[in-house]
Amino acid sequence: MAVPKKINIAIDGYSACGKSTLAQALARHLKYKYIDSGAMYRAVTLYAIRHKITGDLPASLLPHLDHIQIDCVWSESGNKIYLNGEDVTAAIRMPEIQDLVSPVSTIPQVRRFLSRQQKQMAIHKGVVMDGRDIGTVVLPDAELKIFMTADLEIRTERRFKELLLKGLNLDKEVIKQNLLERDHIDSTRSDSPLKKAPEARVLDNSFLNEKQQFELALSWVEETLAGKPNFEN
Repeated sequence: MAVPKKINIAIDGYSACGKSTLAQALARHLKYKYIDSGAMYRAVTLYAIRHKITGDLPASLLPHLDHIQIDCVWSESGNKIYLNGEDVTAAIRMPEIQDLVSPVSTIPQVRRFLSRQQKQMAIHKGVVMDGRDIGTVVLPDAELKIFMTADLEIRTERRFKELLLKGLNLDKEVIKQNLLERDHIDSTRSDSPLKKAPEARVLDNSFLNEKQQFELALSWVEETLAGKPNFEN
């Protein structure tokens, strides 16, 4: 029996667009491995906070990179992130990580350090990876690239509800400004900025629910597996 063809799927886009929700849904359906690249940056940030090396970035952090091992373990129950053998899946979602992850993620040496690991994780295909430079830098040869976007007000409301479920009742204007700042940092950094790959398919989910966006993305997967060219972009 022939082994089913597998592809790599790169999903990029702005904060609070539901990249991880879509990526995990596709991974479960296709029985692929899901890799949350953003969680890997959060893990490096957690390491920096724990070792009190947040003041003089990047110089204070770079000597520590050789001592950081990050592993992504994906199963039907969800994604787990390990930092030097410790499960830090919950710890990397704390507010203090959010405040520092952008500066850490702009450091070129950190990006190259994690990019090498991410490329290796996808070498055997069958990977869905989300982030901000996956289709342009990490997996430029990914067979399917999706760029996600949504209206800022809708993204703000989504992030507000997400934080509320975690017991964090933050002001919506604070959340909105945080998203704007993150968008600016991601889009203007000199090293691998957030941008749409020329061949990426744009998924604006401002008015799509999870089921609708999944069905649209899955149709693109099926077209890609069937070898149909993308005429949308």
